[in-house]
Amino acid sequence: MNLFDVIAVLLTLAALFGYLNHRFLRLEPSVGLLLISLASSLCVMLLSKLAPNLGLVGAISGYVTNIDFNEALMHGMLGFLLFAGALHADLDYFVKRRLSISLLATLGLLISTALVAVMSKALFGLLGLEASWLACLVFGALISPTDPIAVMGILKTLHAPPSLEAKIAGESLFNDGVAVVVFTVLVALIQSQTGHAGNGHGSLGPLDMVWLFVREAGGGALLGFGSGWIAYRMMRSIDDYKVEVLLTLGLVMGSYSLAWSLHISGPIAVVVSGLLIGNRGRAFAMSEETTEYLEKFWELLDEILNAVLFLLIGVEVLVVAFHRVSVLAGLITIGVVLLARLISVSIPITLLRWKIEFSQGVIRILTWAGLRGGISVALALSLPPIPEKPLLLTCTYMVVLFSILVQGLTIKKVLRRYI
Repeated sequence: MNLFDVIAVLLTLAALFGYLNHRFLRLEPSVGLLLISLASSLCVMLLSKLAPNLGLVGAISGYVTNIDFNEALMHGMLGFLLFAGALHADLDYFVKRRLSISLLATLGLLISTALVAVMSKALFGLLGLEASWLACLVFGALISPTDPIAVMGILKTLHAPPSLEAKIAGESLFNDGVAVVVFTVLVALIQSQTGHAGNGHGSLGPLDMVWLFVREAGGGALLGFGSGWIAYRMMRSIDDYKVEVLLTLGLVMGSYSLAWSLHISGPIAVVVSGLLIGNRGRAFAMSEETTEYLEKFWELLDEILNAVLFLLIGVEVLVVAFHRVSVLAGLITIGVVLLARLISVSIPITLLRWKIEFSQGVIRILTWAGLRGGISVALALSLPPIPEKPLLLTCTYMVVLFSILVQGLTIKKVLRRYI
């Protein structure tokens, strides 16, 4: 099946499932699409059990396996989705709350990574499952970031106070980029120790790891600002909405592709450029007509890619290897991740309470609004062939399903309770 056929099938199913959700379920689009695609996948599995001669799961699983989820998201959709989210973010709110956002996106993420690693190591040991400390740290890094795609989708309909929305959106946009950098460093360390070919890092010492982190994060931010500034100056010199929309499209694809080539953070690059274009660009470089067309274009692209992403998460259940013990580990890991999230949010907020006034229930809201999504699944799928990979993938998938289906459906009730 060629690329056009794959895209045609995915878009057709996304459109059909989106219609069914809007017509009958009326759930949040991301939740509804995931629920319908997951239910469809489970029905296929049940039908295969009842009529094994059909070979239905094998045929569909073979098709799904041919879709490289990690490649599609991390090297395809992610740049567009992050840019669209950053484009609509209010930089003034981010600047006013830069301290809390930066602490949540860095210190909070590192605390969560360490806590998940320690607790999952203990859990796996109690269940008789073998997992190294380094593998547990990698799991902590890939499961700790709140997914900006899932979070921004839910935020659109919450009508939360701007200050709270800025914290949730800002953290989700930036901790994603930081988490990918931490994950990259840890995977490079695994590859250097296990001798997997193609890591390009050799033996990594502490200074090498620090440099790799600084290069990925700092380089991504510099590239995002530089490319965003060039695009901004070009947009300011013309007034043609067609060309200006095309410039933003080229900005995302060009900067993200260049970032991967230079081995720096593409996610951080597109977030920084999106914030620049969405705020300074909208204020000084665009006419009202251009602003309207630009917003509609990116909103539509965002909706289409979101639909495909959550459809893919639902059908990935067909290729995840579920075993009784790993499923039990995944169920308990849901509680582990939530506890780590609670602690990692509480510490930065507590440190800042003397300086910043926070709304009531902010820790509980941030904990429950910290949705995990496709990025965690994509990172788990991208792991090198280590012995722990099937276990980590199962745990990741179960946490993501719980996060989107349970937390995504109940976050409004949590907000109403405290706001």
